Amino acid sequence: MPRLLPRPPFWTVLPCVPAMFAGMPLVANAELPLTLAPQLEEHFLHPLRAGDADAKSGAKFVRGARIEVQGDQAVTISGDAEVRAHATVIKGDRLHYDAESDRADAYGNVRIIHRGNTFTGPEAHLNVNTVEGYLLSPTYHFNITGGSGRAQRIDVLGPERLAVTRGSYTGCACTGRPDWLIRAQRVELDTGADRGVARNGTLFFYGVPVFASPYLSFPLSDARASGFLPPKVGLSSTAGLDITVPYYFNIAPNDDLTLYPRITTRRSAQLGAEYRYLMPTYSGAIHMEYMPRDVVLKKSRYALNMQHDHALGAGLDAYLDYQRVSDEMYPADLAASDILLNGAQFLFPQEAGLRYQKGPWSALMRVQRWQTLPPSEPPYGREPELKLEYRNHFADRIHVGVEGNYSRFRIRNPVAVHQLQKNEASQATEGQRVHLKPALSYELLRAPGYFLIPALQAHLAAYQLSRIGSDAPQGQPRNARVAVPTFSVDGGLIFERPIGAIWPFGHPSIQTLEPRLYYVYTPYRNQDFMPIFDTAESDFGFGEIYTPNTFSGNDRIADANRVTLGLTSRFMEPGRGAEQARLMIAQQYYFRQQRLTLKPGQARAQANHSDLLLGAAWNPNGALSAETTLQFNTDSKHSIRSNMALSWHPAPYRVFNVDYRYTRANETLGREPIKQIALSAQWPLGRRWTGIGRLNYALDTKRVVDGLAGFQYDADCWRLGAAVQHFANGVDMNNANRKGTRVLAQLELKGLSKVDNGLIERFRASVPGYMPLPAPLPPSRFSLYE
Repeated sequence: MPRLLPRPPFWTVLPCVPAMFAGMPLVANAELPLTLAPQLEEHFLHPLRAGDADAKSGAKFVRGARIEVQGDQAVTISGDAEVRAHATVIKGDRLHYDAESDRADAYGNVRIIHRGNTFTGPEAHLNVNTVEGYLLSPTYHFNITGGSGRAQRIDVLGPERLAVTRGSYTGCACTGRPDWLIRAQRVELDTGADRGVARNGTLFFYGVPVFASPYLSFPLSDARASGFLPPKVGLSSTAGLDITVPYYFNIAPNDDLTLYPRITTRRSAQLGAEYRYLMPTYSGAIHMEYMPRDVVLKKSRYALNMQHDHALGAGLDAYLDYQRVSDEMYPADLAASDILLNGAQFLFPQEAGLRYQKGPWSALMRVQRWQTLPPSEPPYGREPELKLEYRNHFADRIHVGVEGNYSRFRIRNPVAVHQLQKNEASQATEGQRVHLKPALSYELLRAPGYFLIPALQAHLAAYQLSRIGSDAPQGQPRNARVAVPTFSVDGGLIFERPIGAIWPFGHPSIQTLEPRLYYVYTPYRNQDFMPIFDTAESDFGFGEIYTPNTFSGNDRIADANRVTLGLTSRFMEPGRGAEQARLMIAQQYYFRQQRLTLKPGQARAQANHSDLLLGAAWNPNGALSAETTLQFNTDSKHSIRSNMALSWHPAPYRVFNVDYRYTRANETLGREPIKQIALSAQWPLGRRWTGIGRLNYALDTKRVVDGLAGFQYDADCWRLGAAVQHFANGVDMNNANRKGTRVLAQLELKGLSKVDNGLIERFRASVPGYMPLPAPLPPSRFSLYE
């Protein structure tokens, strides 16, 4: 006859006290003596092994309505039966536990909880310490990954490995009819390796089989693992139906390789490869694409992108940036490639060098070339360039800087382009330039309310030309020198006052008034005989109006005797200092008109003042912001250029942008003005639907410059997104503009895989303020703690 014992020697019976409080002192009618801890701590994170001292002696807790003991090594529990050990809980209507074999047999409404994983079924047989055994007709749920499923039988092969016979797996949270699931003859799940393998498996989506394979490997989490990645499927007007099936090699934690087999219906098959590496002192990536034969162009095609950075120590590092395509139409024809910018890239750098930075010294030594596609003009390469800079300050007010530069300028254009561009490149001026620019400034006055900073710098340059191009002025010398000094004074005042609540801020603010005066004097030096290697006219805006030179680069230093007057007023929140609004106005006044032009014979401005710059920014509450700038000619009463931007961001995943750009017709634009308006938005269309779109429309020519229209649908365990994009796609052989259209799509089965051919990145680039839908948060192991 079984006998009922009050306390067996090898387990603890707690018929009324929850097992989680076992071993904790309990006082009647008193609070539990709990201790605060910064986080939940786990002490049995890993299972006990056979060789561990506690493998046999670890405490077991049992609980139930009735407990019967057979001898000294077996016990039977009936009615809400429960056995608890390290990291494992077994529940059922009836339980039999044998301490000698450490085997638990459970019957009726069985629940097994191990390290956050839950198994439910009518019957289970399990070794408690080694976590090995089997369950019949069970359901299971992985609390950490969110995966779940059903099976005819589950064999537990250890604390992290399962073998599911005639079962299913899904990442959906629902346990009834999941939107997607994998059914297979056998499913092997390894939570430690975060991988699952389905043999003779079929993927069902809403009950419809969409994919079948005799061997299907899938992740149980986002951890890296070798295998096929989700395919990329696209449709474009240049490549046709575009399918890429990547295969990922997880070589090591710090390097990997991905192969990109690709099929395009209008072109041919292509193979791409990307190798990435991250070492303690160097890192980089190599991306290659090769198409053996394009059926349209009847030739092979390729693209290459190499990036490398190497820290050599003591402030010295080396770098490489090499990009190249096989022909001028590659970006346009294969725009969906990850290696290119959708057909909009015309310059490909090919550069390698050494950089040094330590204290006030910095240096650069590099060789730089370019591959140029039409309609861009080939820029000069530097073969080589040596640059040395020194910047320091003394006595907290004196700032000293010296910049020295040697460059050998050549034009190379290795890609085959049309004959006109070849001739232009071959007739360009080439040569060497030595440049030195010492600078000195002194903070004569400096306080929170004012500043006055005089500065002096000199531009010294010497040229030695190896070839004189056809566009050079007549009598161009092969050797030339120039020295140009510049003196400037920058000063301003800063006033501020508190003001009461004004519309639209609704609370008190601080208003500032900041007048600024900037004077620059540079004597005229004739530089018409100097070549133009890296120089162009600077833009005219608030960032350039307070600079001494109207040209960028070092081949032209403009003469100047002018003063710039500006006024800025800001409205700021007193507590945080956040800027709520800003008003700006600035204009230059010439004591002597500028004589030097970029090229000889260019017309010179005759006015005694520059155009007027006006600017305003408004951000009253963080949700609504607006900014505008206007360049206005006060003599002709014409607007030369204006930009206006309005953004409304009332809540996450809600943003609406309006941008307007106007530029008056000029010679640079071919006597054609620019009038464009761009509308972009991300906005919920329902509880699960989100619309995303962009329209860039030319008001002068009444045509769409580029556009994007798409949506995202977020279900409980899957997401779908799609968009149609209309974009500029380079130029054709006759230098005429081309347009392209392609379809972008994304399908994510949460907990399984994601197929995306660039949709999210295109949304991000097209809509300022776009927010991707959040990734599902992984549940805590303790969120379903039993």
